[in-house]
Amino acid sequence: MILLHYLLLFVGGAVLMNAVPHLVSGVLGRPFQSPFAKPHGVGLSSSTVNVLWGFANLVVAYLLLVRPGSLHWDDALDALAVGIGALALALFAARHFGKFHGGNTPEQQ
Repeated sequence: MILLHYLLLFVGGAVLMNAVPHLVSGVLGRPFQSPFAKPHGVGLSSSTVNVLWGFANLVVAYLLLVRPGSLHWDDALDALAVGIGALALALFAARHFGKFHGGNTPEQQ
């Protein structure tokens, strides 16, 4: 049962991190890749779709972290599980979206 607790926190951290680029892009009025674009995860979705998708990610993260995960920030292992999930998703997103936005091979000045 303890493994399930940390797995929920890990996934909750990843989903929470996934909300960030979608919400930021949407609020800035910029299109961004989403699962609803054609092709999925490659094409661009409107800023409105990204705000809705980002907010949906926040709701899922809340449900994973607060309800079944029972996150306790004062527990180092809980915080570590959330942090590792967030970092894993952030690194994946950096590599994946870097292909489309030039972040994987920045130009040297």
